[in-house]
Amino acid sequence: MSRTPKSSGARSAQHPLRKVALVTLALLVAALVMGFVAWPVSPMLLAQGDQVQKAGMLQRWQAGEIVVLVRHAERCDQSSNPCLGPADGITEVGRDAARHVGQALDALGLAHTDLLTSPATRTVQTAHYLSAQEIPQQEWLAACGETMGAEVLAHKTAQRNLVLVTHSGCISDFEAQNGFKHASKAEYTSALFAAAGPDGKLHILGTVNDADWPDVLNNQVAEQ
Repeated sequence: MSRTPKSSGARSAQHPLRKVALVTLALLVAALVMGFVAWPVSPMLLAQGDQVQKAGMLQRWQAGEIVVLVRHAERCDQSSNPCLGPADGITEVGRDAARHVGQALDALGLAHTDLLTSPATRTVQTAHYLSAQEIPQQEWLAACGETMGAEVLAHKTAQRNLVLVTHSGCISDFEAQNGFKHASKAEYTSALFAAAGPDGKLHILGTVNDADWPDVLNNQVAEQ
């Protein structure tokens, strides 16, 4: 059986449609790529490049405008490392990490800083090794949820920094309420920095992970 060849007119009509489809697809892909780049999934890592300077983190710390949400150290019940005890507390590795973060915060200066902690064993232990002073316990730092952002703002005193020892879920809630709904889970002893803006709201500056503190403190020395 012979096939009837398509007319040259039909073939020529398909070419423009194919070009339009390819151009549309290319534009869609470009838009998705640009959207992904423009929409950060997680807060920036402040130790990268000159992000500390761009965020004005150190100047804002000196002005008492900063809030820091620190996740508790490594959990005993989710690690094979030796525990301090009890089982719902932190490991010896976590203790050392908490001390490291505490030393870093002390290097920034804690004279005008308030510290609060969740009452959970792992956060209380983390806070103990974070600072030599007695740190008040606050139930809302364990409850988290939709009021997390409002609670943080309510406990921020003008011209005083605020350090909160809390949980990854609470940090996620705070991030979601401040523009980062799809942020990655906070690492153990990571510190999420936010600053009070002229609009009276808190704006996330970025994250400092435990291993990144030397770079952040080097930036502090360079600015002095």
